[in-house]
Amino acid sequence: MNPLRILFTLLRYLWPGLITLMFLPLAPLARATGGDFAWHTGVLEVWGGVVGKSLKKGIPLFGSVAAITLGHVVAGYSYACIQATRRHERVHVRQFERWGFFFPLVYWLAGTWCFLKGGRWYWDNPFEQEARAAEQRGHASQHLRLIK
Repeated sequence: MNPLRILFTLLRYLWPGLITLMFLPLAPLARATGGDFAWHTGVLEVWGGVVGKSLKKGIPLFGSVAAITLGHVVAGYSYACIQATRRHERVHVRQFERWGFFFPLVYWLAGTWCFLKGGRWYWDNPFEQEARAAEQRGHASQHLRLIK
């Protein structure tokens, strides 16, 4: 492998690494409470257990979600939700790689800007629009119905 490619790969993981590190404990927490986790294409996918129940119950600003990306960690309500949202969530992983640990702030500012302009904080957020566009280029996901 090309040394420059190795360097860029390392930087892609280090730049959002602080966020990833903060959410790594979700994996053993999910497993200890009846969920599970696995590595898939360089991302730690965590589902079920207390993690899944928390996502179903709802999180601030988003309410109930099928999955959420936190650096190189994707937490989902169930394994079915992880599979159904994989394309969408991988876009958010790439956004974390691009913006690093600043991504949560930039994402929040983009949503707030949309809201202040009369739009919808989540649905009009350009980061979500990018993820939905990638999702639609693949196959339409049923992830919103999976958690009801």
